Amino acid sequence: MSWRRPTYRVVDGEKIDGTWCHVWRRSTYNEEYFVEDLVVFADGAVHCEERTDLEGLEKLLRSGRVSATKPDAPARPADAPKWRSRNSEPCTPESFLLEVADKIEELSGRPTAWDRLQEAIRGYQREPSEARRVLLREAYLAVPAHLRIYVLGDMDLQDRPLRILVTDLGEPVDGDGPVATAEMHRDALAYFDRGDEGVRREQEQRAVLHADDPAGPGQSALVSHQVVYPRGWPEEPGLFVLRNNYPVSIDYGGRTYASVLHGYWSLSAADPADRDRIRAAETADDAQELGGKAVRRDGWAELRVGVMGGLLRAKFGQHPELADVLLSTGDARISYTGYSESPFWTDGRGRNWVGRLLELVRSELLLASVSWPTAE
Repeated sequence: MSWRRPTYRVVDGEKIDGTWCHVWRRSTYNEEYFVEDLVVFADGAVHCEERTDLEGLEKLLRSGRVSATKPDAPARPADAPKWRSRNSEPCTPESFLLEVADKIEELSGRPTAWDRLQEAIRGYQREPSEARRVLLREAYLAVPAHLRIYVLGDMDLQDRPLRILVTDLGEPVDGDGPVATAEMHRDALAYFDRGDEGVRREQEQRAVLHADDPAGPGQSALVSHQVVYPRGWPEEPGLFVLRNNYPVSIDYGGRTYASVLHGYWSLSAADPADRDRIRAAETADDAQELGGKAVRRDGWAELRVGVMGGLLRAKFGQHPELADVLLSTGDARISYTGYSESPFWTDGRGRNWVGRLLELVRSELLLASVSWPTAE
């Protein structure tokens, strides 16, 4: 079973986070089971066809009306080995209820059984006493039984180092495994120490390799919306100068275009006559419509990103006042939305290539203002 996120519900204007999984629910009509969504929320509410809570879910599980596992699945043999097994304990109504309760704790931001187990491991590392080992055993056994298999995230050893540590000296691990010895306890403790050392080395290496990562959070994303101005652009268009249909002359490739869209669609056409007609279009929208009807030049799909990037560089490089507007966006991610240009260029369900190119041009403009040391 796996939990899916995110989901939520709204109570008195407050968003309550939730998560959900599949369970089997018994029909009241024919006693057959069908798959149902079980949704739990941070405030303890539980939905499974009807609204209830943990106590109500416990009653549903004990009565058999809801099952966490497929009811007709073959049962695990009673004499199945535990120490050598790579399978977890069966999911029972009791252990599943513990898992649901833990999910509620996680959603509400409170410590989970896994969190408490990690703290118990650290406590035993700091002070490997018998009292600490008892606390470690309690924390491990508090993890739902069907999840006590890969708690450590180790696909090779699974949870065996923990299972060794929580076993008293002289007792067989898992009941059918090797007899726990002081040496096995020391080796298990060394396993956690090696893991900590590996994490420390990885963090040190990451600090070196990722030394150029931003020290703090960047600016909020900026969304460039497509807006229609039937009476002409305002005197202070502000961020709308980022739009490809903003009318501003651009010299590119030896020709002058009335906007980025004029240049883009003109250069996309195979026929020189079409290129001239598009370049002379009265508006950017007209240029796009004419360009869309023209035959595309060979290899345009491979050229278009480079051409768009060149036109944007020319636009902001030749008009300092527009460059200032672009630079004013700082390091914000630029989401270029719209309904006229193709999803290849726009954000939402598209690839946002115009937004990405605007961010690149912004960085290049900033780079041009930097003074670099000269060779002596």
